[in-house]
Amino acid sequence: MQQIHTKTGALIISLTLLLSGCTSTLVRDDVKRTAGLEGHCSGSEWVDDSSIAVLPVPIVAFIVPHFDLNKVSSEPYLNRCGGSTRVVNRDVSVNRIACLPAGLTRIVTLGVWQWCPARVTWSADVLGEAPQPASARPVDRSNQKS
Repeated sequence: MQQIHTKTGALIISLTLLLSGCTSTLVRDDVKRTAGLEGHCSGSEWVDDSSIAVLPVPIVAFIVPHFDLNKVSSEPYLNRCGGSTRVVNRDVSVNRIACLPAGLTRIVTLGVWQWCPARVTWSADVLGEAPQPASARPVDRSNQKS
């Protein structure tokens, strides 16, 4: 009975360590701002985070580095919330857990290509429009004489 618990515990610990490295954070603001917020923006979507070998020779491709075909960055997702000056409390993360079963594509292509469906999740708070100071407003010169 003790052996079953030991094997089960080892399996759970192994899976936890394996799966914990599957999420990476692209942007995270540690300072939380609450004043002047207009709303909240969040969402998630699947993206293609596939990679190809630098030297695409079958079998050799298993040991050479791979580079990403589609660069996953935070800007396109945060731009959906508003301009960069209006977005605060940002958090963008990429979860690559679906890449584990999709790793079969790397075996089938003999190491040359790996398909990786990743889940991008973002959230941010949107600031309201700040009123312009009187000195920054344009002067109306339509009533002035030349």
